[in-house]
Amino acid sequence: MVFLKKFGIIEPKPQELIVNKKEGLDLNKVIEGLNKRAGAMDTSVGYCAKYVRLALEDGGMNTDGRPVSAKDYGPFLLKKGFKEVPDGNYQIGDIAVIESFTNNPHGHIEMYNGENWVSDFVQRTFYPGRSYRNAKPNYKIYRWE
Repeated sequence: MVFLKKFGIIEPKPQELIVNKKEGLDLNKVIEGLNKRAGAMDTSVGYCAKYVRLALEDGGMNTDGRPVSAKDYGPFLLKKGFKEVPDGNYQIGDIAVIESFTNNPHGHIEMYNGENWVSDFVQRTFYPGRSYRNAKPNYKIYRWE
C-alpha cells in the first residue's frame, strides 16, 4: 500500500455494500469497476466518459446509443433511469456531468465513490483540474434511485 501511494495511486477502502434501490444497475459492481480502473490522483488520461461508461457496463447497464462527449451524458443517463438531483449531499454512485468551456470542449463526467470524485483518475476535488476550478462551469448531478 505505501509503495502505491508513493506514485499517487490510492487503494480504495473496502466499502459497505450499497443497497440497490431499483433493478437494472448494480452500483456495487459499478463502483468496483470505477475504482479498479481509475489512475493515479490528479493524473487524467483524457477518457473520463469512457471510464464512467465502462463502470456502468460493469454494473449491467447497456450503453448502446451513448454520446461521445462527456458533457452530453445527462439526457442519456435520464433515459437509462437516473434522476437529476439537487447539488450537495452526494451519495455513492452519483454522477456529475460538467458542461464544456473554452479549455475543454467535451466537458467532464465523474462519479462519486463515497470518498472521492472519480473518472479516469481519482480527483482531489469536485472539479477535475485547475482550469475547471478557475472557470467553474455549470454541472448537473444524476442519481440511480
